[in-house]
Amino acid sequence: MTQPEFHVLSRSDLAEVEISPETVISAVRRGYLAFADGDSRCPTKLMMPLPDQQRDSVSYSMLGYDGGIETLGFKTSYRQGTESPDKYYTTISLYDDRTGMPFALMDCERVGASRTPATTALIAEACAKPDASSVLMIGTGIQGRNTLPYLVATLPGLSRLMLYGTHPDGMRESHARLAKYFPDREIEVVEDVPAAAAEADIVVAASGRAAHPKVRTGWLKPGGLLISVSSKGVDSTALAEADYAIATSEGQLGVTGSRFDDGQGSARIDAEFPAVLAGRAPARNSPQDRVFAFSSGMIITDIPVAHALASQAIEAGRGQRVRLWT
Repeated sequence: MTQPEFHVLSRSDLAEVEISPETVISAVRRGYLAFADGDSRCPTKLMMPLPDQQRDSVSYSMLGYDGGIETLGFKTSYRQGTESPDKYYTTISLYDDRTGMPFALMDCERVGASRTPATTALIAEACAKPDASSVLMIGTGIQGRNTLPYLVATLPGLSRLMLYGTHPDGMRESHARLAKYFPDREIEVVEDVPAAAAEADIVVAASGRAAHPKVRTGWLKPGGLLISVSSKGVDSTALAEADYAIATSEGQLGVTGSRFDDGQGSARIDAEFPAVLAGRAPARNSPQDRVFAFSSGMIITDIPVAHALASQAIEAGRGQRVRLWT
């Protein structure tokens, strides 16, 4: 009998694996559609804040099944504070349900840095007004640096790309990522977030501890779209101010977006994004609606991206094979 083994892939094993925005966006789209069709499973994530508030530590766990590639995934995350990426650790393990065998155990930072902007791009594609031509990106952390090229890949009509950030390394990397895929596009750096938000058709907030006024849906012009990537930089009134509200998962909105509740322990949304993407729910009620979208990571999007990265890394001979069960 074949001994079960994991392909163990470190952050450095995955760092040089090339995967285009279009490939990631396609994988994430398939993940959402399989879930909307009932072929996948995605229980609400678990979140556990740790007791010492000064450390600002939190842990997450997600379990899910991607029916499209028949793969089960377990994801874990631990983060202490929001100032240093060196204190954020996340892994994902994959199991092939066709063979009943383990497949990979891998660092998940690259996965999150890819599937998150892909989700943002798909939300913008589905929910922004058709003639959207401008976007404001707020935040230059690990999950935000890929957002502008992913948005342009999905919405090539975006001609004005605004960026607000406070970390020099993140700013440089955001410029470099866009130049890699779209060397003809330029970024306009802004300092006045409320003024830029009022001019943008799409506002993406992915900031941690905000060094800017917290973003409000009421700042948007009619027809505008505000996407919160689990951002602490979004005002707690953003959902209540919206004419139409969606979330990637209503259950996870209650876990990671509890600050948006109506004061009675619940948060109103009009639709979940997988149903919107599948055409089973509207993206907005009218062209003039100011739309708020809450994006919380779902493992059904991690699994296909992790599988694609792992497959390429293994084919290139990277990583190690570890037999945990012998």
